[in-house]
Amino acid sequence: MMNRCKPAGAFLLLVATFGLAFVGCERTPAHAEVEGHDHAHEAGHAHTAVVDGVTMCAEHNVPEAECGICRPQLAGQLKPGESVRVRLPSAQSTKIVGIRTAAPQIGATADGVECFAEMSFNQNALAQIVVPVGGLLRSVEVDLGGKVKEGQVVARLWSASVAEAVAKAVLTHQTLDRERKLSAGRVTSQATLQEAEAAHNAACLPLRTLGFTEERIDEFSHQPAGAKDDSLLLEVRAPFAGEIVERTAVRGALVEAGKPLFTLVDRSVMWAMLQVPEAMLARVQQGQAVELHVDSLLDRVFTGTLTWIGPAVNEHTRMTLARAEFADPEGLLKDKMFARARILTRRTENAMLLPTEAIQYVEGKPLVFVQRADDLFDARGVRLGATFNGRQEVLAGLEPQESIAVTHTFALKSALLMSRLGAGCADD
Repeated sequence: MMNRCKPAGAFLLLVATFGLAFVGCERTPAHAEVEGHDHAHEAGHAHTAVVDGVTMCAEHNVPEAECGICRPQLAGQLKPGESVRVRLPSAQSTKIVGIRTAAPQIGATADGVECFAEMSFNQNALAQIVVPVGGLLRSVEVDLGGKVKEGQVVARLWSASVAEAVAKAVLTHQTLDRERKLSAGRVTSQATLQEAEAAHNAACLPLRTLGFTEERIDEFSHQPAGAKDDSLLLEVRAPFAGEIVERTAVRGALVEAGKPLFTLVDRSVMWAMLQVPEAMLARVQQGQAVELHVDSLLDRVFTGTLTWIGPAVNEHTRMTLARAEFADPEGLLKDKMFARARILTRRTENAMLLPTEAIQYVEGKPLVFVQRADDLFDARGVRLGATFNGRQEVLAGLEPQESIAVTHTFALKSALLMSRLGAGCADD
């Protein structure tokens, strides 16, 4: 019941607002046959008058051929720059309804492709920190969320493999020292010395691979027998500066070679994986700017660059995967966040802009209302461009200095189309 009554209530409200005294006229058969009516074909019509050779609609005091109220069908036929007139009942009508006018703004705008996005860590700045040999974790030096520097120790591991490699390195070093002394006294051959040097280098190679420096290897060689094996601990280090985002390392745990202990990420740059509609692919290309909006960060707009466009279209969604990169030094963006992205395909610096509320549509054609007097507006056809940050670009049909209705424009559209609902010029 409520839904059926709503249109009638809206109509009565508009009638009361504008004081449309011309409703209720008796419509002639000619009126019943056409939408609106053509005064020029009604000889002797009491509400037309010829002024300076122009047939005027006496009811609305505008040229009859331009009277949008009497000929509402013209509104859907307007090309950009063409107009029909809308005369309101009084000069106070705009104030009663709350219509506000303003000149178009001149500013920057951008056309773009809208798409959904999911945030991801930068895979070029992500690493899993693993242990190259099995062993026992003696210490864990960082925790989740910890910020580390490049080369910083994140864990220490005791491993039998490391201890064995150190023992071989120490033994070959002792042999090399002996052969050097003998060679200096001309007791041994040069070939024997070279063999000892090669054996020592081969023994040290596994330790170098594990990250031990030459200085530490030399320290092992000069340690006294029975020294504590704390120096034999393998130090696991961060490969670059970043943040620990995953941790499986537990002190005292026995770990296998290759097992990830931490996941390290540099979050200063984040990826957004975009779903680009197939129909829009011709408009996008690598290097275009991308704007990102996240619901939980309503006051922030992130600007990045489109760095990759996938080679295939998903057969079910008809979307192509693309990637954009965004600088995020504050760490506001999170992995797996959903976002809305806009790939900017065209940017204009001196565009003519109106609030989106200023635009009305009749039969799919965009119109704006240009004020000519307190009670007179032109319903003007326009050609639109991009919608950007709540503002609509107008490409054609307006001049920058014109005064445009920017609020409550639906009331003007209703006045324009009133005769379709049974109102129009009265016939005497």
